[in-house]
Amino acid sequence: EVALVESGGGLVHPGGSLSLSCAASGFSFSEESMSWLRQGPGKRLEWISSITGDGSRTYYTPAVTGRFTISRDNAKSMLFLQLNSLKTEDTGMYYCAQDTQGIVRGQGTQVTVSS
Repeated sequence: EVALVESGGGLVHPGGSLSLSCAASGFSFSEESMSWLRQGPGKRLEWISSITGDGSRTYYTPAVTGRFTISRDNAKSMLFLQLNSLKTEDTGMYYCAQDTQGIVRGQGTQVTVSS
């Protein structure tokens, strides 16, 4: 059974940083591209970043390019998202997922950016 468990969210001031983690199990992690998505208050679920199975290629939505960094540790079946220079509009629930639409995703971790 696939399990994705996110952690690392919290409350941070604008300009601050957070590190999100996702522990994966129940599938061949290293063989699958993985993604992060988020859903802001009153907004639709949106894709923000993906990484190939071997970690060689990464992709970002323009809104987070240059501020967020996706990475993975295949030996530990872990996915990460480093969030820097956070803005209030980055507030939302962040999910790791097996696909770019978030069909198979974890329960999420809340990120709140507020002064």
